[in-house]
Amino acid sequence: MKAKKPSQSVTINTEVVLPNDTNNIGNLFGGKLMQWVDITAAIAAQRHCGHVVVTASINQVSFDKPIKQTSIVTLEAKVSRAFSTSMEIFVDVFVEDTKTGEKTKCNEAILTFVAIDQNGKPLPVPPIEPETEEEKKRFDSALRRRQLSLILGGRMKPEEATELKALFYKD
Repeated sequence: MKAKKPSQSVTINTEVVLPNDTNNIGNLFGGKLMQWVDITAAIAAQRHCGHVVVTASINQVSFDKPIKQTSIVTLEAKVSRAFSTSMEIFVDVFVEDTKTGEKTKCNEAILTFVAIDQNGKPLPVPPIEPETEEEKKRFDSALRRRQLSLILGGRMKPEEATELKALFYKD
């Protein structure tokens, strides 16, 4: 299977924060942001593999800065690494200053998706060839994140996590 570049999966979604999207202090509901993140990431994953995908896990979500009502929010997703049937997707969340057009990163999320066939069985996905420094950094650290997730989920024994062990033990 031919490798793909992360840029081939880029998905950009822009939303405006409406009153029904906010809590009682005028900030975007975390759950609403997670919905936007999940949809944007799913499209990036599907673009990468060309198959139907399902969310396997939401590995990390940061709510670094509140997003106010009437804000314009841009979500940018792309595949950071592909494994045999799963893909890790990074989603960067920006708020736009409507006067200057400047975008400020306010949140990010990392999700894992699995490609499936019509019977719900996992399908192989193309590998990733990172190009930029950021893509290479995210690619390199993805295996550690995956191993930690598998350990926490009880699907990998800690002693099998070679990438994680390398952080703590020198040979």
